[in-house]
Amino acid sequence: MNKIILYLTVLFLGVLNAQTKKDLTFKEAPAVLKINTDQLYGTLTTPDLTKKYPVALIIAGSGPTDRNGNNAMMKNNSLKMLAEDLAKNGIASLRYDKRGIGESKAAGGESESTLVFENYIQDVKSWINFLRQDKRFSKVIVIGHSEGSLIGMIGGAKADKFVSIAGAGDSADKIIKTQIGAKKMKQLDDMTFPIIDSLKSGHTVSKVDPMLNSLFRPSIQPYLISWFKYNPQTEIKKLTIPILIVQGSSDLQVSVQDAENLAEANKNSEKVIIDKMNHIMKTIEGDHNDNMASYNNETLPISETLIDKIVSFIQK
Repeated sequence: MNKIILYLTVLFLGVLNAQTKKDLTFKEAPAVLKINTDQLYGTLTTPDLTKKYPVALIIAGSGPTDRNGNNAMMKNNSLKMLAEDLAKNGIASLRYDKRGIGESKAAGGESESTLVFENYIQDVKSWINFLRQDKRFSKVIVIGHSEGSLIGMIGGAKADKFVSIAGAGDSADKIIKTQIGAKKMKQLDDMTFPIIDSLKSGHTVSKVDPMLNSLFRPSIQPYLISWFKYNPQTEIKKLTIPILIVQGSSDLQVSVQDAENLAEANKNSEKVIIDKMNHIMKTIEGDHNDNMASYNNETLPISETLIDKIVSFIQK
């Protein structure tokens, strides 16, 4: 009889604890990182707890994606939702606008030609140092989304744990070639592949067809050269901290194979494939059109399974 009462008491306390964690309130405050003459701006989200708690550095993906997962063409609040859901589970986070983006636009320099991939890597290291100095935090976890995965796995070597969400499993030059090749337009292949090959070898291309300016304009070529140098499989192999690799089965930009490539490169990692989750971490029940529509849906929540997996990984 006493055993039954004890079991029910433990079960009740477990449920109560889970509810408490899920219902934690949180605060948000601006964060500013000063690097020489540059300033990067972010948002620090902290749960209302008195004891020490973990903090995650959330790194956004490619293009003009801001700290919340949005840009001028789409608003889905995916990274904002990630931060809030982590806070409800007792995990703080810092999400930030990368150089040249959002509030950190000035830190990108007067010309985009001065920005290189290594700037982003160094910024991650500086943010980790920034978080280490805050006595509220017990450990620092790096969470990189999309291109942020590669930035995070290189810059976050001295973090306590690393989470890759929708991270590419191949170097950027190969991925861009694959995406262009999928259009099955030989003329486009003939125009773009030599440019990619030249950039891969470290050489800029002076003559670019105006049609290709969005991808290969001269001012962005130094960044592409610096980005193409890194292979995620090589970089993740170097990590000695615990790794969680998360990939959605409905991702239109990064495939399950990418996650498998990363997991194969570091056998000590944990890999999770989430059914129906797309690139921006939202659960898609419908077709391709529903998937695309989610990129501009700021009310559709992100995957609960994703949150559960990340929280479990961080807390163990």
